[in-house]
This record gives sequence, C-alpha cells and structure tokens, in this order.
Amino acid sequence: MENINEYQKIVNNYAIHPKKYNVIYPVLGMCGEAGEAAEKIKKIIRDKNEIFDDEAKKEIAKELGDVICYIAFIAEDLNLQLSDILQLNIDKIQSRFNRNVMHGEGDNR
Repeated sequence: MENINEYQKIVNNYAIHPKKYNVIYPVLGMCGEAGEAAEKIKKIIRDKNEIFDDEAKKEIAKELGDVICYIAFIAEDLNLQLSDILQLNIDKIQSRFNRNVMHGEGDNR
C-alpha cells in the first residue's frame, strides 16, 4: 500500500453500515474497538505482570487496526482524507510543543 489515502479507499470498499447512520455507526464502532484495545492492555497489566510479549502486541495491533478502519469510515463519511487529518494533527502537536503548551487543558491551546 502506497499511503494512508489508499488504505482509506481500500477499507471503505468493505464498509457495510447503513448510509442513514453515516458517521454515527462508525463512531460507535471506533469507540467499541478502542475499548477492546484498552481491555487487552488492562489484562496484560493485571494478568501478565505488564509484559507485552509478541502475541500480546499482535492482539493489540489487531484492535488498533480496527480503530483505524473505523476512523477511515468516519473520514469517508465526512469527505475527509486521512492524510489531511494526520497533517492537521502534526501541525497541532508541533504548534503546542513550540509554544510550550503540551500540558494543560483545552483543544485550542
């Protein structure tokens, strides 16, 4: 795969949510998959003495892939490109770092 926008096109061929639930359905899916990733990490902390072995990492990676897939569905529903979203995020983080406001609260700090 060449880039993130190609990924977005590929996975959206498999989006099966009803169009009347655009955005809403994939947001719910994203939250569910993020919760599954969190559960796997919680259980590693609880049951495996915080040891992230290769199998645990693989299982977490699968869940993170599902989160990304749902993000691609949301982006598509909103006619956004993943590459633009990622660049916007980089710009935001760099700006916060350069202005020494990485800590604190508020989306637009």
